[in-house]
Amino acid sequence: MENKQKVKNLIDLRAQAKLGGGEKRIASQHAKGKFTAHERIEILLDEGSFEELDMFVTHRCNNFGLEKEKYLGDGVITGHGTIDGRTVYVFAQDFTVFGGSLSETMALKICKVMDMAMKMGCPVIGINDSGGARIQEGVTSLAGYAEIFERNILASGVIPQISAIFGPCAGGAVYSPALTDFVLMTEQNSYMFVTGPKVVKLVTGEDISTEDLGGADVHAGKSGVSHFKVENEEEGMMLIRKLLSYLPQNNLEEAPIYDTKDPIDRLDDVLNTMIPDNPNLPYDMKNVIHAIADNGEFLEVHRNYARNIIVGFARFNGASTGIVANQPNFLAGVLDCDASRKAARFVRFCDAFNIPVLTLVDVPGFLPGSGQEYSGIIIQGAKLMFAYGEATVPKVTVTLRKSYGGAHDVMSCKQLRGDFNYAWPTAEIAVMGAAGAIEVLEGRAIAAITDPEEKAKFIAEKVGEYNQKFANPYQAASYGYIDDVIEPRNTRFRIIRAFQALQTKKVVNPLRKHCNIPL
Repeated sequence: MENKQKVKNLIDLRAQAKLGGGEKRIASQHAKGKFTAHERIEILLDEGSFEELDMFVTHRCNNFGLEKEKYLGDGVITGHGTIDGRTVYVFAQDFTVFGGSLSETMALKICKVMDMAMKMGCPVIGINDSGGARIQEGVTSLAGYAEIFERNILASGVIPQISAIFGPCAGGAVYSPALTDFVLMTEQNSYMFVTGPKVVKLVTGEDISTEDLGGADVHAGKSGVSHFKVENEEEGMMLIRKLLSYLPQNNLEEAPIYDTKDPIDRLDDVLNTMIPDNPNLPYDMKNVIHAIADNGEFLEVHRNYARNIIVGFARFNGASTGIVANQPNFLAGVLDCDASRKAARFVRFCDAFNIPVLTLVDVPGFLPGSGQEYSGIIIQGAKLMFAYGEATVPKVTVTLRKSYGGAHDVMSCKQLRGDFNYAWPTAEIAVMGAAGAIEVLEGRAIAAITDPEEKAKFIAEKVGEYNQKFANPYQAASYGYIDDVIEPRNTRFRIIRAFQALQTKKVVNPLRKHCNIPL
């Protein structure tokens, strides 16, 4: 009878732990349109796969009467499970327990699953919904954050780290997501900031709402802190599952290869007429990506941030590939500070996790102006150059139209160890556009002509000569900087063949403790 009672006590304790902060607080969580920590994990992972750890952990604080209020699990659910049959480690903060605030024991629980993820070589997913540090615990809470940060840093480039922000994430709590590979936020219910609206008002006098200071729109579109913005938590879980399908388990493995019925030699005639006859007219680079990728599928990263460049994941013949592409449909595809930083970070992620990189080029140059210079366009552009030059994964580059000046060098040119560099017949590879070049080359001659019609005719002739010489890919091809000029509709086939040829690529960078990328 005594043993039966012990089993019953265990069952009761497990049921109690599942309730977190209690039915009333769970109802409050649901009223906000938010799932509980347990519900989030159930949606995220394969059905029945979750194994919870440290269910019976409680806090150790005796300050401010906190010893009278204890909850099993202490505000975070931790454990492991599977996504599409592949093991992942996960922690989900429980807002129903002390507002999800971080205690010493909560930090220990999170650190344990992060350590296990590193040992096993598996991705780790953190679901953040927390009011910040548990004030009653003082410095031990802050130490807990630092322990988590250190593990984020050591795991970087070793296992994929994904952060979902499904509620508040403020103060020191923001730095753990910022150290991970991908951050996603939900509309309305999530926000991130170092200091909240009240402190901002007190210190600076600025009156600003929570949403305008650190909501999903701000971080997905302005700061670039969030890589994805989703409408609700369920969409966020499905996005995490999809994202992981493109990634390997760790830096020593390859991303999974999926069967596809999309033929490698599929031709898309629309690509032959994709580039407008007028070089100043835009087109949507995403149409090119959808035309060449397996089944037209593309998972875009940072969709709302620095839209003049596109980054994301696609598959070619079932193999995961990172894509970096200029977007002529926004700011003419010019490179600026934000676009350079966005692309550099993505290239470095792909290189860390053995994901080949396809670069689609149509770039008129770097954005000019004092604003860009003051924001460090030199350093920001150097980041992208550094990322490409450092990367040892297979790199295939296709120049569709413009590739001018320093931006040509930055966008995975042959000299930055591009493996296969192709060009469409519409490619223009030059120091600058024809009009600007003629202003420099023929400036004195133009100034000497007084008759407006004669001047216009002279400029038109010189521009025509320049275009004839440089508004094509053949001069670059004559030097071997372009490996082949390809028919646009055949792009998919040539890309797949190139990556197949690069499967056994082996490149080792010089021995060093670590690089010093221009931050």
